[in-house]
Amino acid sequence: MITKPTLLLDSNKCRKNIGKMAMKAGVKGLIFRPHFKTHQSLKIGQWFRDFGVTKITVSSLSMASYFSSEWNDITVAFPVNILETETINELASKITLNIQVESAESAAYLAANLSTGVGCFIKIDVGTHRTGVDPNDIQKIEAIMQEIDNSRHMTFRGFLAHSGHTYGCTSKKEVINIHEKTLRIMVNLKQKFKNRYPDLILSVGDTPSCSLADNFEGLDEMRPGNFVFYDLTQEKIGSNQIDEIAVAMACPVVAKHRERNELVIYGGAVHFSKEGLKTEIMKDLSMEK
Repeated sequence: MITKPTLLLDSNKCRKNIGKMAMKAGVKGLIFRPHFKTHQSLKIGQWFRDFGVTKITVSSLSMASYFSSEWNDITVAFPVNILETETINELASKITLNIQVESAESAAYLAANLSTGVGCFIKIDVGTHRTGVDPNDIQKIEAIMQEIDNSRHMTFRGFLAHSGHTYGCTSKKEVINIHEKTLRIMVNLKQKFKNRYPDLILSVGDTPSCSLADNFEGLDEMRPGNFVFYDLTQEKIGSNQIDEIAVAMACPVVAKHRERNELVIYGGAVHFSKEGLKTEIMKDLSMEK
């Protein structure tokens, strides 16, 4: 009997999702560097090894520290926090560590304070407008590169992007349109700088694009994360089928208010009531009255 909020995980579906995405990356000739921020679990992380995964992505240095006990090639796909330079030095002395740099100022600070080698990706804003460098601001990109090149301990790895705005899509066509635009932006940058950096990597990583797109020509690496479990939001977008969702939260119902078409659950309001599909779900409940 479930008496409190309980996470239910279908390990078979989870492993199937991992295998499906790993196979797609292999077929497309891409490095598969899954993002572990969705599950944040060493145990689930071990399941990826069954499909040949050796490199991972995380969203913080603390997460990188947690996974460094079992993984030795980690990219932190979040703007570098120069106040954590000591942690970067510590981690980079033990594992292959890649960080994300978005300004020449941060790169210059790191150049002066790093004591161990790290790889550096420049984050490119491909339309989400949350973080990243404008792909048309070549002057800024080159300024960051120059600071990296001048450093004894930093190596330029390539360009990294996350098309987070695909999460607002409602159809496969919308997702593909965003993906194709991202692909053009990234490949154009690679063409511009490939003579200077012949081994540069183009890394992309949103689950809708990685699930639905077929064209990855010119790209080198994929970093999806949500796909490991999938969810109803992804199902609405078209990324997955209902039967591919691998997790659910079981929350006891503690009160019913039929006159308001509402249930009160034993579960955190912040965690559950802000779900993006709430309005549509409530509308469906109302129609069923």
